[in-house]
Amino acid sequence: MKQPAGPDGLAVIDKPAGWTSHDVVAKLRGVLGTRKVGHAGTLDPDATGVLLVGVGKATRLMRFMTALPKSYVGEVVLGTETSTLDAAGEVTATHDMDGVTLEQARAAAVQLTGDIMQVPPMVSALKVGGVRLHELARQGIEIEREARPVTVHRFDVDEVPGEPGILRIEVDCSSGTYVRTLAADLGVLLGGGAHLRNLRRTAIGSFTLAEATTIEGATVMPPAAALRDHTSITVDADTAALVRNGRVLDLAALGATGRPPWPVLDESGTLLAVYEPVPGERAKPTVVIPA
Repeated sequence: MKQPAGPDGLAVIDKPAGWTSHDVVAKLRGVLGTRKVGHAGTLDPDATGVLLVGVGKATRLMRFMTALPKSYVGEVVLGTETSTLDAAGEVTATHDMDGVTLEQARAAAVQLTGDIMQVPPMVSALKVGGVRLHELARQGIEIEREARPVTVHRFDVDEVPGEPGILRIEVDCSSGTYVRTLAADLGVLLGGGAHLRNLRRTAIGSFTLAEATTIEGATVMPPAAALRDHTSITVDADTAALVRNGRVLDLAALGATGRPPWPVLDESGTLLAVYEPVPGERAKPTVVIPA
């Protein structure tokens, strides 16, 4: 007997500490009753907060969500460097930074705001030569990493009452920004070193903690909601039939405006496909959602 189809759409999860993003996906397969589950925007095991999870047909949409900007809160521990740049690593150096003031820290954060070049940490999922950096790091291998351009839109620094040497940070940044690298670089700019602890992702694009659920309480939004941060196009029944068949269409006929990719919806608001531009003022579907 054919198994009933599972849900299709997006789950916004508040990932708990101690879980890998893969752990969350594995657990949700059981919670939601489907094998088709995948995530966008990996979070380190020690980090908590917003994790976007595609379910069923919407797993194919996750690649359109990885580039969304992200927001975080966390704490910078001044005076102690670690092998992983966060609290999970071994202490590699210590510094006397008791004299650092909040004003100095805020001035240093300004230097790490805007368009900057950032060297990815060795303990990261970034691939170099087909191998993830954290796999090399576990073997005790450290390689040269090229600095990459990232954008830090906001880097606010405050004191933590009753905890000298600890700075609370709030960061809005582009995808691909490593907050623990920001913490370590902040320590260097202040004349010593530092590491990150208690990292919490508060938002990915417009998806915030306010709508996040526990893993066990996961709810699934419709597939169209997964692409709500992109400029959508609503088409009539005739055009919808062409879209469902994967037709390449003129931009004008499609009604495409704004930046791609363009989610294409029918008049009921159901996601049909995602279109991207091709030469000749035309667009083609890179993903078609089966009916």
